[in-house]
Amino acid sequence: MSAKPTPLSGFPELLPEQRIVEQQIIDTLRHTFELYGFGNLETRAVEPLDQLLRKGDTSKEVYLLRRLHEESAEGHAGMGLHFDLTVPFARYVLENAGKLEFPFRRHQIQRVWRGERPQEGRFREFLQADIDVVGRDVLPFHHDVEVARVMVDALTRLDFLPAFRLQVNNRKLIQGFYLGLGITEPDEVMRLVDKLDKLPAEKVHELLVTEAGVDAATADRVLALATISAADDSFVARVRELGVEHPLLDEGLDELARLVTGVADLTSPQVRVEADLAIARGLDYYTGTVFETRLEGYESLGSICSGGRYDALASDGRSTYPGVGISLGVSRVVVPLIARTGLVADRKVPSVVLVALADEESRAESDTIAAALRARDIPCEVAAAAQRFGKQIRYAERRGIPYVWFRSVAEDGAVTDEVKDIRSGNQFAADAATWQPPAEDLRPRITRG
Repeated sequence: MSAKPTPLSGFPELLPEQRIVEQQIIDTLRHTFELYGFGNLETRAVEPLDQLLRKGDTSKEVYLLRRLHEESAEGHAGMGLHFDLTVPFARYVLENAGKLEFPFRRHQIQRVWRGERPQEGRFREFLQADIDVVGRDVLPFHHDVEVARVMVDALTRLDFLPAFRLQVNNRKLIQGFYLGLGITEPDEVMRLVDKLDKLPAEKVHELLVTEAGVDAATADRVLALATISAADDSFVARVRELGVEHPLLDEGLDELARLVTGVADLTSPQVRVEADLAIARGLDYYTGTVFETRLEGYESLGSICSGGRYDALASDGRSTYPGVGISLGVSRVVVPLIARTGLVADRKVPSVVLVALADEESRAESDTIAAALRARDIPCEVAAAAQRFGKQIRYAERRGIPYVWFRSVAEDGAVTDEVKDIRSGNQFAADAATWQPPAEDLRPRITRG
């Protein structure tokens, strides 16, 4: 390759010290999810096109697969890269239902592809982390509360994150309210209301009249519902004051109140949970609870963590598999935080120790020291070349490796091992069979550059 390649927009690649940040986030998420009993799975990268296009207005986002010498009349292989992890998961449940125990709880951390215009926090290839609980024919509502609690716990453990706000709503509430107003196409109204975070209320009002066909007075009441938010169940009385009645509205109000009450104890200076009746989620398979999450000071990123309840996403004709899930856009969080705050690991390599090399003839001895350290799970590496010790120390410094191990042999043949903390300059005798670095040095630490 003779010329320097040009980066591809929308396909982020990280430096090693940035990738460590991403890896530690993945490790924290996986650890937290598994604390709650969510097993891991990974699905294939491609799905049949007809499955991918079942999920609302997504056709423009799907990357199609085709061979270089494609000969089919359609011009493609009838498959596309998955643009989220929910559609593949629904297909996986149907294919393996006879082998799964229900309710089935899974976490999935995997890359997805979406053909949209790249911008801050939006990419064409990115990493998502999902948790879902799926039942057979029935799934109790307490799982809606559970997945919210699990994701809040996971985000809280990422202590370098800004404060965040979990916004919750219920599509039964919205749909019941619209039906109570006499709206015959509530899904279209819901789709337009979901644009409130991108468009001014006046513009959404105009679209409700021109595209959804509702009159101006009804549009006013639709927007009045969307202005209601509360950190407790006081939203119920405010909705009742609007004077709309419908059985589905009653059901949605009850579920949302139970959810807000069920996560109330998680609130803290870092975490706010609120019922926000403007949240609708544009995808058409949600049937009840819906979630969105925004970082304080990073509102321009939109929702970094979204999901909800879906009662009819998967069915094999005999059984229906209702579920509830929530998905974190890992890349959507990590890449902007790295760019804006210099979020980075304090070293470029996993190594805690660099084993110095007196000369090439002693490389085998240095390898033996390194092997003894690795046997006790201490990451280390042997110096690449037998340079002056000052240069070997600078090699460690450039990579952030905190310790350098030296072996010296006296004239009488006595062997002395010493380890130097190059941050403080302290140097002390050590034995590779017993020496242990402080626990906080075992893994790279995340800092703001």
